[in-house]
Amino acid sequence: MGGGILRKSLHRVFNDSVYSMDIKDTTRPLDGAALSAFLRSLPARPVLLGLGEARHFVGELGELRNEIFRHLVEHEGYRSFAIESDCLMGLVVDDYLTTGAGTLDDVMERGFSHGFGASPANRDLVRWMRAYNEKHDEKLRFFGFDGPLEYWAASPRQALTALHALLDGPLPHTVVTSETLDTLLGPDDRWSNEATAWEPSRSIGRSADAQRLRLIADDLVALLDTQAPQLSAEDRERAALYGRTAIGLLRYHYWMADASPARWTRLSALRDGMMAANLRAVAAHGPALVYASNLHLQRNRSFMALGDQQLEWWSAGAIVATHLGDRYAFLASALGTAGEDVPPPDTVEGILSTLPWDHSLVDARRLAQALTEPTPRVSHDFAYFPLDPAQLGRIDGIVFLKQAVRLDPLG
Repeated sequence: MGGGILRKSLHRVFNDSVYSMDIKDTTRPLDGAALSAFLRSLPARPVLLGLGEARHFVGELGELRNEIFRHLVEHEGYRSFAIESDCLMGLVVDDYLTTGAGTLDDVMERGFSHGFGASPANRDLVRWMRAYNEKHDEKLRFFGFDGPLEYWAASPRQALTALHALLDGPLPHTVVTSETLDTLLGPDDRWSNEATAWEPSRSIGRSADAQRLRLIADDLVALLDTQAPQLSAEDRERAALYGRTAIGLLRYHYWMADASPARWTRLSALRDGMMAANLRAVAAHGPALVYASNLHLQRNRSFMALGDQQLEWWSAGAIVATHLGDRYAFLASALGTAGEDVPPPDTVEGILSTLPWDHSLVDARRLAQALTEPTPRVSHDFAYFPLDPAQLGRIDGIVFLKQAVRLDPLG
């Protein structure tokens, strides 16, 4: 995989006395050979390879991810990268990679949500992908696969108006005129009000305008199906993205206005459902590396405490795996010492910290058989989600970083 992070681990001294032979046999130093061997060990070639983040904004993990993706492109035929970022903003990055339109600074500012555009590793990745595309006929693609939302949601204006414009002609006017669409949408700030995250009564998601827009979005998507033959492949792809995003956002706004105890569980499930739909569209382009929180990519149910509530929902990875089966694979990441947070020795992360390499690739299912009831880690870093020992058997592999120093406080 070239020089750098992945090759350095090969020069470490192997010390069998630190851990049992069973643990040693589940793990390899993370390099290109180990990654390719991991892919060959899977029951099928994955069309989506999920690389989970145990914590956002870890500089070392972002750099390692870049090296993994470069190896996948150069040696395993991967041509797409997808990240947990706004799916519509991601079009800015993809256009830049394909055409060179705009500047790198502008693309990093307008092409990422959640602050991910400020990540040096993301900037390096976009720069490398653009340089690759300048030299090759077969282009690399970039996708955001999150919805245009956080705890609150954006206006559906961009998705609805872009879909309407792609279908421009006599037929869309039988659904709605652009003037009526603009009137129903109204000012964007009434949709993107952050206060609605905690005050359902301030959401317009169940207003008469919002209800009518849901019907219009459904009619436009149905119209797209009937008019697909007259659209180019690129326009069909864009229109499908706009359609599912518009419908997803309007559903999300509807539940933003809900005051029942089920509100946050439903919103969490809807967000991962939108992610899963976008990932299935990414899969249509061939093998892709998917980068997002472990919680979104894992096969098991996700749990998260929110105030006095315990939320529980199916992750995007679980939904995608239902459709793709063995063509979906999941590498969770885990950190040993993260800043000043040191894992206890009887946790999975503590046991893996005895390995001699800075970065390791672990066969998670074999590790689950080798370990005897490790203690769940309780992290002092609120942004870090430790491995759940009970779920190791549902993970294909673990990318383990013994130490992470560069932890952005935005995480």
